[in-house]
Amino acid sequence: MFKNFNEMLEKLRNLPPLRVSVVQAADAAVLEAVKDACDKGIIEPILVGEKEKIQKEALKAGFPVKNVEIVDCSPEEAPLTGVRLVHENRADVLMKGLVDTATFMKAVLNPDFGLRTGELLSHLAAFEVPNFNRIIFVTDGGINIAPTLEEKISILKNAIRALRAIGYTEPKVAVLSAVETVSFKMQSSVDAAILAKMAERNQIKGALVDGPLALDNAVSEEAAAHKGIKSPVAGRADLILVPNIETGNALGKSLTFLAGGLMAGIVVGAKAPVVLSSRADSPLSKLMSIVLACLVKRGEKT
Repeated sequence: MFKNFNEMLEKLRNLPPLRVSVVQAADAAVLEAVKDACDKGIIEPILVGEKEKIQKEALKAGFPVKNVEIVDCSPEEAPLTGVRLVHENRADVLMKGLVDTATFMKAVLNPDFGLRTGELLSHLAAFEVPNFNRIIFVTDGGINIAPTLEEKISILKNAIRALRAIGYTEPKVAVLSAVETVSFKMQSSVDAAILAKMAERNQIKGALVDGPLALDNAVSEEAAAHKGIKSPVAGRADLILVPNIETGNALGKSLTFLAGGLMAGIVVGAKAPVVLSSRADSPLSKLMSIVLACLVKRGEKT
């Protein structure tokens, strides 16, 4: 269990750096995060896009790129060029720069040179929240809008694989609903109960899964005790599986903007972890997204 992002970063120290393909790298905020990751010795970037613009933005970020590999190409060519570096194993991790998300993801899903594995792609976020005793993970608040039960299974499996890759031997997963009992009027509670039973019967492996659980019962042992919920997951969840993108988005923004938390976010289910940060994310948030992606990739390699 990670208590904070610094513990994640420390796990990468003294290990060989991973190669990160940064698509449309001509963005000072992105390059600031890339510079920090380089300075900490965790990555070797490959900057993809218009060379002159990248050098100009790097100057703003205080990032000397004289000895950094730059793949000079047009904005139209950059997404597929960056993805191909990962497809051809010349890079370990993919990172989105100053490029439209739809265009970027189209390149990721390119049938010839993309990063398809046959799995559903999903978003995995990690949050460090003041006065909370551990990193809390949330999926999927970024890609899949209203996942079916079958899609929730894929999303959950993606997240479990990622958490196990970074060192969680048996992550505790809370399947979120508004209640902790099954209500046929609330599909999220029905899906949660099915997912919990599937895990109990070993159809979903590698994690302890329980649900339905409301948010308080997922993260607070005191709240779970008041409700009389006896479960190894209740109050101790490492990962929260949300029922839809609205819930995940609202939960994530609440943790960040109301609780003063810091978020890292990646896309999982592809050939390699994908750093898909928002332009609104701080350089520190972008840095921790790189850290999370590198931890997942490092764990997959071993």
